[in-house]
Amino acid sequence: MTFCPYQAIDTSIHVTSVGEGSLTGAFCVSKGYKTDMFQNLTDRLGTVFGKLRGRGALSEADVKAAMREVRIALLEADVALPVVKDFVKTVSEKAVGQAVLKSVTPAQQVVKIVNDELTHLLGHEAQSLNLTAVPPVVVLMLGLQGSGKTTSAAKLAQFIQKKLRKKPLLASLDIYRPAAQKQLEVLAESIGTETLEIIPEQKPVEIAKRALQKAKLEAYDVLILDTAGRLHIDDELMQELESIKAATSPTETLLVADAMSGQDAVNVAQTFHERIGVTGIVLTRIDGDARGGAALSMKSVTGCPIKFLGSGEQVDKFEEFHPERVAGRILDMGDVVTLVEKATEAIDQEEAEKLAKKMERGTFDLDDLAAQLRQMEKIGGLSGIMAMMPGIGQMKDKIAAGSVDDSMLKRQQAIISSMTKQERRHYKLLNASRRKRVAAGSGTSVQEVNRLMKQFMQMSKMVKKMGKLDKKGLSRQNLKGLF
Repeated sequence: MTFCPYQAIDTSIHVTSVGEGSLTGAFCVSKGYKTDMFQNLTDRLGTVFGKLRGRGALSEADVKAAMREVRIALLEADVALPVVKDFVKTVSEKAVGQAVLKSVTPAQQVVKIVNDELTHLLGHEAQSLNLTAVPPVVVLMLGLQGSGKTTSAAKLAQFIQKKLRKKPLLASLDIYRPAAQKQLEVLAESIGTETLEIIPEQKPVEIAKRALQKAKLEAYDVLILDTAGRLHIDDELMQELESIKAATSPTETLLVADAMSGQDAVNVAQTFHERIGVTGIVLTRIDGDARGGAALSMKSVTGCPIKFLGSGEQVDKFEEFHPERVAGRILDMGDVVTLVEKATEAIDQEEAEKLAKKMERGTFDLDDLAAQLRQMEKIGGLSGIMAMMPGIGQMKDKIAAGSVDDSMLKRQQAIISSMTKQERRHYKLLNASRRKRVAAGSGTSVQEVNRLMKQFMQMSKMVKKMGKLDKKGLSRQNLKGLF
């Protein structure tokens, strides 16, 4: 059960899902929220389809004009020209058909066609990590220097450990970059994963063989090999990778590519695939200023599926790539499925049950609000949540008018932390002098404290009303469903 503490903003969006552990509640939009690499493309396509919806019935000329704008939008997003040509040709052929032109909602039919083709372009269906081999399954991580290989190796290890419930071993074969092996060791410690012992002066192939031997003897399920990179592709690098691959026979050979390098990432992927043989791609820095073209071109140009998306340095900023969900984000349809999955992982079941019981009694205190703020941060903060909500592109004006950003979650938690235990339980104790003390203790202003208290009181009233409804006959499950 998650509440939105920003009741003053009139652009809150309600998401409801069914089932234990699922996210239920109201989320609010934030000012200046950062979504993902597809934002500019989403804006452009939103404008194109907005014009189509405004026309009602569509002529063939309308569709062709829209496709010209789609073509420009894709090229501006840095999608490879051959990919753009094929995409626009396929969509145009389907969109000028009689089924669309005579449809009751022709604009929506066109959007559906574009959505289907985007999904196909991105890989049609998700391709998960292939671990169907005799353990230890070897996963070889490749990529240029600075693409995020080492961080991605640790993120993948945590994914395998937490999501797949398997035991991974990490090994760094990068003997060239200063402290590269130590970096992987530190990251592994932070997620509770084992790493191969560092022995100075060993060559990459020797390290790989030793890692494989250790993985076999100590019954590890997966061995992740983090290889060295270069600033550019050279023959020496390729020969080393070929030797490592021959010595370990990896089931998965994952190329780590930086989304911010645009079409260069596609060219790098193609070269690695031709020389080494890549089974999948990990696209990093998707939260940066990339225009999305690399993701849209990657599968079509290289034939290699994108398997994971990574953002930031935190090891939990890593997710499986689902073409249909990403296509939905691009077309401003949102990605509520991923949002609910993240919430299911982040929400503490015991804490949620306690809150449900409090709601039945019609009670809700500031400690409960703090718990909700922490849950929102775990899910990805306001910006992470809003990136997955449908229709956000159409609400930009309202979002810009708001005065909330991701940092407000931390500021509001600081305000609550500066209160005494008694004040958190009995908010009416917070008179003017106490509020001044709380503001000073949290590094915020009295106005911010007052704003939080006003929003909290509105929420408390709502909870009390729900508590009364429950006493009149609503079951606990129905009460939860109302949120």
